[in-house]
Amino acid sequence: MADKKVVFIAFAIEDERQRDFLKGQSLHPRAPYEFIDMSVKQAYDSDWQNKVRTRIRRSHGVIALISKNSLTSSGQKWEIQCAKDEGKRVRGIWAYSNDRTDIPGVATYSWSDKNISDFIDSL
Repeated sequence: MADKKVVFIAFAIEDERQRDFLKGQSLHPRAPYEFIDMSVKQAYDSDWQNKVRTRIRRSHGVIALISKNSLTSSGQKWEIQCAKDEGKRVRGIWAYSNDRTDIPGVATYSWSDKNISDFIDSL
């Protein structure tokens, strides 16, 4: 089997539970990928940004969990921009079925195994 693909998850801290659901999908023993993130509740400093940039550089791509909370999440916005700066592909996944928030510059899809696995397979 090929090496596991590493996917960084960018999310608003208010959507931490949705992040947990997404990460749970990678626990299946045959899942050829793993999810990483840098969830923090305190203010972001340059050290945090350096650590995030390192993790994004090591990842194959980024899934951004998009919700109304994304509009005010400076950390998530920074992570998405960092991924773009590092040349990583970003896929938005709507965190909730009843929330279709749009983030400019992020192609966002409904949450489904197919939409998530198709993105990972394309990395």
